[in-house]
Amino acid sequence: MPRIAGVNIPEKKQIEVALTYIYGVGLPLSRKILTIAKIDRAKRAFQLTPAEVNQLKEVIEKNYKIEGELRREQIVNIKRLKDIGSWRGIRHIKGLPVRGQRTKTNNRTVRGNVRKTVGSGRKLPPAPT
Repeated sequence: MPRIAGVNIPEKKQIEVALTYIYGVGLPLSRKILTIAKIDRAKRAFQLTPAEVNQLKEVIEKNYKIEGELRREQIVNIKRLKDIGSWRGIRHIKGLPVRGQRTKTNNRTVRGNVRKTVGSGRKLPPAPT
């Protein structure tokens, strides 16, 4: 099982898809990396030679932020927004949608599945016993 950037790459998948298991590498970036490294996209991960694996590691680590470094950068960016008190920072603090989504409906998962709807408002009279 090839190990690139601290992540075990699945052997049975095509290398193009297998690289997407690395945080920060999607399908378009995976294709770009393989083009730079001059590796066939249709190859399976277990078919890679050690030289090709090293070449992939070198290209990824030299040119792109991935895994821990990318996560740290995102955390620092969100912390900066919170510290300066921007709108987006406040939304992060409150745990609400940040990018302008509506909140009257469609954000139950963010709010913790809160249902604030009430029935018709009219209660049935008690049944005689």
